[in-house]
Amino acid sequence: MSDKLSTEVLEVLEQCADMTLASLLPDGAPHAVVVSYASSELAIYFGCDPSSLKARNISRDPRVAITITAPYSDWSQIRGLAISGRAGRLDGDAAEAAAETFLKKFDEIAQYITPMTELALFQVTIERVSLLDYRRGFGHVVHGRAVSHQTGRLVWDVAGPS
Repeated sequence: MSDKLSTEVLEVLEQCADMTLASLLPDGAPHAVVVSYASSELAIYFGCDPSSLKARNISRDPRVAITITAPYSDWSQIRGLAISGRAGRLDGDAAEAAAETFLKKFDEIAQYITPMTELALFQVTIERVSLLDYRRGFGHVVHGRAVSHQTGRLVWDVAGPS
């Protein structure tokens, strides 16, 4: 069961392109924005202007929350993720690897990047994840936590029906 759920999380990450990312403002209030992302196993990457509010928020407090919803035609098909974790700015080889992952998913980004473009790449490390799947019933959700980011291994708190 847990391998199946982990596979479903990875499927949603691969299937979708945008996420809502919430970071914390200096006063502790949430700041939510929609950003495009790419992923490799449980590593989630996004880029932004290094002077953006989200980049400044994350540099001060790395805690983030994310929601991702897969496209659906009616409520019986709703699937999505609610994630909490920590974001960190990448540099060097890690930034290069993230950029390659991003370009594979979004080849059109090349037209927006010039030698003068300053881009900060971030990786979100998942700590907790909830998988919402209405195909299993209205409001069906299971909760898990990440134990291995390299293999996509998640441990699930509640095992729902398969």
